Amino acid sequence: MIYKTPEEIERSRAACLLVCQTLTEVGKMLRPGLTGQEIDTFAEEYIRDHGAVPGFKGLYGCPSTLLVSRNEEVVHGLPTKEQVFQDGDILSIDCGTVVNEFYGDAAYTFCVGDVAEEIMELCRRTKHSLYLGIDAARAGKRVGDISHAVQHYTERESGYGAVRELVGHGLGRSLHEAPDVPNFGKRGRGPLLKAGLIIAIEPMITLGKRNVVSREDGWTIVTIDGSPAAHYEHSIAISADGAPADLMSDHRPIEEAIRNNPNLKYVDNLDEELVAVYQPAAVV
Repeated sequence: MIYKTPEEIERSRAACLLVCQTLTEVGKMLRPGLTGQEIDTFAEEYIRDHGAVPGFKGLYGCPSTLLVSRNEEVVHGLPTKEQVFQDGDILSIDCGTVVNEFYGDAAYTFCVGDVAEEIMELCRRTKHSLYLGIDAARAGKRVGDISHAVQHYTERESGYGAVRELVGHGLGRSLHEAPDVPNFGKRGRGPLLKAGLIIAIEPMITLGKRNVVSREDGWTIVTIDGSPAAHYEHSIAISADGAPADLMSDHRPIEEAIRNNPNLKYVDNLDEELVAVYQPAAVV
């Protein structure tokens, strides 16, 4: 595992914040009838206009700037002109950037139009599990403490499926560094968390069975039973002395864009006090 200096953490933070700015602008655009290709073209131009490089495009052969996964698509959906957004869709939009040689990574699930309440609840609980995972990410704890927090809430308390095949990860000069951060596991197991470690935590949670398969495109991962899946991601740096993690990505502007877009539905926070530990409400 690669531990970062304070200066390196700030470089990664700049990349993470640009990811969130990009997702904010995408959130302003989203509506039924828009295509994945349209938002992907916009996102690439936006990132390059800000002096950065898309983090995903070209990596492992990825053909796009964004990964846009709709409904039963869990992650790694490819944005195309055939991917036309419809009323009732949920869209996991994942984005990465490279700023000053360091990666940023974050994702958010957008709810388009009249999304069924059962699916909205899946999104609420998946989002809440992200903050439970972040709250468990403290120096002296282990990766398994994060994994257990996500799994216990989503599977045991909520009855959903936590995907096993895809995991969070370390972040830095590479998009994927050690350690892997699964969304399932046991407390007290796995690598020890120490100050200076940057990790991306990203619950991928299904309404039905947790099992997934890959489509023929070699990228898109879908639920085996066709049930919808939600995905939220933050990048954090482990703080010293067991203090709360340093949240480097910021969902607040994304959510403000959602509130102001009549074509989208906002996913409530189930514990405002917990979220405020990491992302305090903006001062008006």
